[in-house]
This record gives sequence, structure tokens and C-alpha cells, in this order.
Amino acid sequence: MALPLLEYAPKSQNQRVSGYDVGNDDQARVFSTDNLLSSSDMGNLIEAAYRQIFFHAFASDREKFLESQLRNGQITVRDFIRGLLLSDTFKKSFYNLNNNYRFVEQCVQRVLGRDVYNEREKIAWSIVVATKGICGFVDQLLDSEEYLDNFGYSTVPFQRRRNLPGRVGGEMPFNLKSPRYEGYTRAKLGFPQIIWQTEVRRYIPQEKKPKSGDPANFLAMAQSLGNLGNNPQRLSPQNVDFEKDVPYRQLAGVR
Repeated sequence: MALPLLEYAPKSQNQRVSGYDVGNDDQARVFSTDNLLSSSDMGNLIEAAYRQIFFHAFASDREKFLESQLRNGQITVRDFIRGLLLSDTFKKSFYNLNNNYRFVEQCVQRVLGRDVYNEREKIAWSIVVATKGICGFVDQLLDSEEYLDNFGYSTVPFQRRRNLPGRVGGEMPFNLKSPRYEGYTRAKLGFPQIIWQTEVRRYIPQEKKPKSGDPANFLAMAQSLGNLGNNPQRLSPQNVDFEKDVPYRQLAGVR
């Protein structure tokens, strides 16, 4: 029997505070099927969904069948998001490489557009993952009142209230604050690796660079060739045995 979702106290975060926002280029752009004007707008919406869920999707990671259904109006944006969350790419990149607590944190940030309130919320959703599996967890997350009130069936999720007038830098994006791999997995995979650069690069102005035909262009090539001649022989008269080394003609019949 599946356990019900535990209650957790909401934390007063930025997305829960109502206020007057002045539109600017830093605010998240809302992609919705309610205001599509051309087929290119649908393509931009699909790309926004990939960026929100995968952060970056290669050609092999794209779900062509889901894209076709969305373009033809057979499924909603919410169904498209559900398909991306249950895809093999998302499972391999997020579910298989993280524990349940971190997986819950990643999904809440990408689906609900906010950080988890506290550790109790992580535990509550982790129990859902353990009892209902990833499919049941995704369905319950998309059926939540918070998701339907903010995004509904036609809007791609986005990070809510990221930039605030009271802060110069705003909040850090989720993909930078919570990378795909946790510290244990990054150390196990062997990255990030620090590469020390021994060569010091210097900037040379264009007018000081050697022109074509300048002998300075051939200096490095000449130095790389090294000494191609034969090494001089180091002999001393004291080390030469003239009786044995100097050739002589032996007379016939004389021994």
C-alpha cells in the first residue's frame, strides 16, 4: 500500500511572495501553446522544454515521437514534460546517478520552478519515489495543485521569481546551483580534472608579429633540427698503436 505524501511546512521563498515585477531581459520567458503564432514558435517551445528538463539535449536525446504528437495537438505541454521526465535520457542522467533525495531536488527545481522548502519535503517526496516508483512520483508531481496553478497544461515550467529588484545578482540558475552529478559521482567519474598549463602565453601585437619571409620564422625550425653532422673523433697519438694499426705490405716468402 502506497503511503500518502507527508505534510511539510512551506517556506516563504521568492516565488511565494506576490509583487509587482517590471519586465526586463533577465526575467524568464514564458513559452505556452496559448499564444503560438507560427510553427517556429512551436519549435522554440520544444527547445525551451528540453533546456528546462535536460538543460541540453543532443540529437540522440531528442524524443521525436513526443515532438510529433505535440506539434499535431495530440498531447499537451504537460504530457510532453511528463514524457521527457520518464525518458531513458533523464533516467540515465539523473535518476541512475543520484540518490532519491537529490533526484527529488532536481525534479522539484525543474518541474515546479523552485527550490525545495526544507529537508522534510525531500523526505516526503523520496517516500513517494520509493513506494510508487519514478512514474508515480512524476505523475503526482505534475498533478499537484502547485504545478497546475502556475503552469497548467499549456505552459513550459520555468524558474519562478529568479530576479528580484532588491538583489543585484538575483538567484543562481538551477542548472548551476544543482549540477547533474553530485560530488560522490563526480569524484567516481574522475572529473573535474585540473590541468596545469606550463606554457606561459604572451600577447604579441599584430604589428610586432614577424611577416612572411622573416628569418625569425625559421629560427624555431633550425633549432629543432639539432646537430646533423658527424661527431668529431677524439683521438690522441698516445692511444694509437702504430705497429698494429698502420697497414704494411708483407713480402712474399718472408714470415
